[in-house]
Amino acid sequence: MTYRPLLTLSFLSLSATLLAQQPKPTRPVKEGEVDNQEITVEKSRKIELPPANRLFNKIPSVKAPAEQRKLTYEFEDRKLTVGDPRITPGVLAPAMTQPDETPAFSNYVKVGAGNYSSFLGEGFVGINNLSNLSLEGSVRHLSSGLGPVDGKNSSQSDTKVKVTGKYLTDAFKLQADVGFDRNAYNFYGYSREYANSSAFNPDLIKQRLNTVNVRLGIENANTENAIDYSLRTGITSLRDRFNASETDWGTNFNGSLGITDNVFALVAADAYVTQRSDGSIVDNRNLFRVKPTFKYTSSLFTITAGLNAVNQTDQRQGINNTRAFPVVDIDVVPVANIHFFAGVDGDINRNTLRSLLSENKWLAPQVLLVNTVKSLDIYGGSKGALGGGFSYEGKVSYASYRDFSTFNNTFPDSTKFFVLYDGGISRVLTISGQLAYAQKDKFRSTLKGDFFRYGLDRLEEAWGRPRFAGTWTNSYILNKKLFITADLYFYEGIKNKNFTSNKVYTLKPIYDANIKIDYFLGKQVSAFVSLNNIFNQNYERYLYYQSQGLNFLGGISYSF
Repeated sequence: MTYRPLLTLSFLSLSATLLAQQPKPTRPVKEGEVDNQEITVEKSRKIELPPANRLFNKIPSVKAPAEQRKLTYEFEDRKLTVGDPRITPGVLAPAMTQPDETPAFSNYVKVGAGNYSSFLGEGFVGINNLSNLSLEGSVRHLSSGLGPVDGKNSSQSDTKVKVTGKYLTDAFKLQADVGFDRNAYNFYGYSREYANSSAFNPDLIKQRLNTVNVRLGIENANTENAIDYSLRTGITSLRDRFNASETDWGTNFNGSLGITDNVFALVAADAYVTQRSDGSIVDNRNLFRVKPTFKYTSSLFTITAGLNAVNQTDQRQGINNTRAFPVVDIDVVPVANIHFFAGVDGDINRNTLRSLLSENKWLAPQVLLVNTVKSLDIYGGSKGALGGGFSYEGKVSYASYRDFSTFNNTFPDSTKFFVLYDGGISRVLTISGQLAYAQKDKFRSTLKGDFFRYGLDRLEEAWGRPRFAGTWTNSYILNKKLFITADLYFYEGIKNKNFTSNKVYTLKPIYDANIKIDYFLGKQVSAFVSLNNIFNQNYERYLYYQSQGLNFLGGISYSF
């Protein structure tokens, strides 16, 4: 998510601006929901435990040169993670590899079916026998012909196609990606009265998002080089069924230079040029960021210090400002494998149509797009390995935001949502903890919890954002034949408001348990079954949108 400073939006002006489009009948008020979970698939037939969840901040190695300089590259913008409204319950995606005594099969096809008239089709093909060049393509379709409300009126489908090419030399790696996503769903959070009225038209509740993205990147492949770098650029085009569109061109650069064995110069730079069109609204919004830092590392402590300078422009709103934020991070290792860390930072996080839809797909037309400024974030905590396979992390963060974003139902059409921003200063306390256990090549378990306290200036509540979010993920391998993954999600304290009745609703706590079992029948054939929402709760992640109850999917996979 992303945000912008000095925009003061009152609660009522936001409501009038964002909600006056495409009115629909108000529905009676009820409580709670979450997106339907998706079942992910494995690429090959070999199995190993998936890697343990990353700690909030990576524990720095006490070794110097290459390991300290090597960067982690991600082609995505910074996101606001405070009380992230997304829930992605669904069985864990196992990392699949081959038992040592059998040949690897990198290609596969998979088909499956389940209740709610669900269908899964997936395939992957890779070509790796070319000199320095590899090609791979994948396709995946997951759909439910029926949903939790009114059968096909709450159906949904998701189709993804991706082609990737990689060219590797001793000096660099070049990668190109082309992808297409199609997500079709319905605005099914309507009232019974509206569904039974003559005004109800099923065609008017349909929505469809088509996304095309093209990306190209180059990065250093020689870890012995004193200079490490990554440069990636790409264009993403989004269009919905009502001809709203967004084109986003993003370029990201990361570089590191070893000055001595203990001192490194780092730089990160981002450039985003974005245009959103929706009816009479045309937004031209850009953001440019440069973040130079220096890092000193030793066996006892690591210090990173620098500056994060960000410029944002919005032609329609007349915005053109630049902010600079301090960046300081200190990590101390008083004893082996135990770290204490503290720091301060700040940033401007982008809010685009695509990023907001990724959190809440039931957005109303012409939602207001405003970046969120994280003015200052002061944090501290500890992390490390306790021995016996146990590791931990605890962290406390206190941050100030301007234009903190929330999601709430529109009026009079409560089936859609707008984005409400707190135009004042919002202060958010976040307390996070994580405990993990790993038994090599057999069992992994991670328990994580996040508590959020929102101190808002102008908004009544942090609409659509949880007060507490917890997850418990597990994976287990039995005799290299049976692979079991299970997870449990718990969200609590989510509030939304019906502005027509002026009533605030605290949604029921969300409990979502899922399990997936993969059984390998032979060298190339495996079967799978997954059970989702085992507690059979038609909970609501957002007001008026029920989730599917207990749902299952079973099928077979063939590797070649």
